[in-house]
Amino acid sequence: MQSQLKHVISADQFLDRTLLDKLFSLAQEMEAHDTNGKYRTALAGKILATVFYEPSTRTRFSFEAGMMKLGGEVLTTESAAQFSSAIKGESIEDSIRIIGGYADAIVLRHPQTGAAKIAAKVSPVPVINAGDGSGEHPTQALLDLYTISKEKKSLDGLHIAMVGDLLYGRTVHSLLKFLPLYKKITLYLVAPAKLQLPQIYLEYLKKHKISFQQLSDFKSILPKLDVLYMTRVQKERFADPNEYEQVKNLYVIDEKNIKAMKKSAMIMHPLPRVTELSPKIDNDPRAWYFRQAQNGLYVRMALLYTLLCR
Repeated sequence: MQSQLKHVISADQFLDRTLLDKLFSLAQEMEAHDTNGKYRTALAGKILATVFYEPSTRTRFSFEAGMMKLGGEVLTTESAAQFSSAIKGESIEDSIRIIGGYADAIVLRHPQTGAAKIAAKVSPVPVINAGDGSGEHPTQALLDLYTISKEKKSLDGLHIAMVGDLLYGRTVHSLLKFLPLYKKITLYLVAPAKLQLPQIYLEYLKKHKISFQQLSDFKSILPKLDVLYMTRVQKERFADPNEYEQVKNLYVIDEKNIKAMKKSAMIMHPLPRVTELSPKIDNDPRAWYFRQAQNGLYVRMALLYTLLCR
């Protein structure tokens, strides 16, 4: 797997079941050996730079914790847009060239769609896309897929709903790309008209003959679902605050709604949440979002090991 990956920019790079199986097998090893330290010195002497032009908790911390658990070191900035040379007008290409001289790999989050691809073209070290605007978030999609695969063994035949902000939701955009690897998936796309999935992704689903329905409400489909993937309506993507106010509370999973769902269903969310998931359901066994976030540590450890242990 090492020879196939130089950067991690898009889910497109992982559309191979053999590659995924190897990555997920390594992630399971990382999880199993997290306490006994089998890989504790694997990346000793290596430095990871986490460069975030947008705020992050789970993604940044999981990469940094993963690097340290593997014996490496971390250089980090969470507010690169304000506290780096970017505020002086430095281009992303120049920033990446400089940072690549100090670190052995770069994890980049940027508000510009396509920024990670631009960075990878000039970087002397591996670049990992930690979210580029409304484009993609491939490592989140990988941990989502890993989480479902661990619980359900396969996505074959599952009824999956993606709910909320499907227009700007980069986690959804990346996760959708993996669906053609599985058989007989039924997909429900639940969003208000202004936040429906972009046409390019609808065409992708049609091209790969994924059965899907576009809906504005989820109540009628709750009993059918094996996986309910909730997303936050992203206030920061709205130019007009009034438009955000109109849609922010349209979809809420609470104690009442969860009663309509299968006992075996999974409720997932890339987090952070606002009002779309009631804290009162956190202890329900169907609530997978905190376990999902924990899985992110092991998947990202597996990616770091793959990219840096050559």
